[in-house]
Amino acid sequence: MLAAVDLVAAEDTRVTGQLLKLCGIDTRMISLREHNEREAAERVIERLRAGEAVAQVSDAGTPAVSDPGARLVAAVHAAGFPVVPIPGASALLAALAGAGMRSPRFYFHGFPESKPGARRREFEQLAGLPHTVAFFEAPHRIADSVADMAAVFGAEREAVLCRELTKTFETIRRAPLGELAAWVASDANQQRGELVVLVEAAPEQAEDDAAAHDALLAPLVRELPLKQAVKLAAEIGGGNRNALYQRALQLKGEAADE
Repeated sequence: MLAAVDLVAAEDTRVTGQLLKLCGIDTRMISLREHNEREAAERVIERLRAGEAVAQVSDAGTPAVSDPGARLVAAVHAAGFPVVPIPGASALLAALAGAGMRSPRFYFHGFPESKPGARRREFEQLAGLPHTVAFFEAPHRIADSVADMAAVFGAEREAVLCRELTKTFETIRRAPLGELAAWVASDANQQRGELVVLVEAAPEQAEDDAAAHDALLAPLVRELPLKQAVKLAAEIGGGNRNALYQRALQLKGEAADE
């Protein structure tokens, strides 16, 4: 397909250039990265208006899935030209296929926040979801990120770390988050390459337990800031703080709708 187009918009022209050279393809390229996507999209649309065919590729991943490409696709649609996606390697789908998670549904979050405080707050909002939560993560942050997951989701929550999927040093390890955090921290090799982390769905809460927590949590949510209400509810009535936080968010939303 790349041999049939007039222009290739590449995340890194050096990397894509090597691939094209190996395949004996001599096609013009432009760089399309996060910082220049808007300008590159304008150039692509100019080429499309001139009757040319353009392809967009990513280095390692799928365009527009935590990679550049979404702005380009939106601009091409807006200009009235067809967009033809061609399925290829996807770290997310490969990880889900190799993980064996119990939930039939998943939520793809992409890359977590880079700053520790913001990242933990992000995890707090996701910890009670009733389905698998999928993350991408950068090598230089993976140890801290998995440690934060263990602290927020719970050290016993089952998870799967997938590294370098479909490549030479592919690694898939399933274990409780506390164990995964210790393993990643102790082995520098697990802090390299492309990484996907899948966290198992939150355990189901019994209806009678939920009702008991609501009786305590609801009045606290009405009178106090969310975090303080959850902290007091956990101290007084027990229960998983992450699950209480998710329920507190629901109660606050229901109260706002009344």
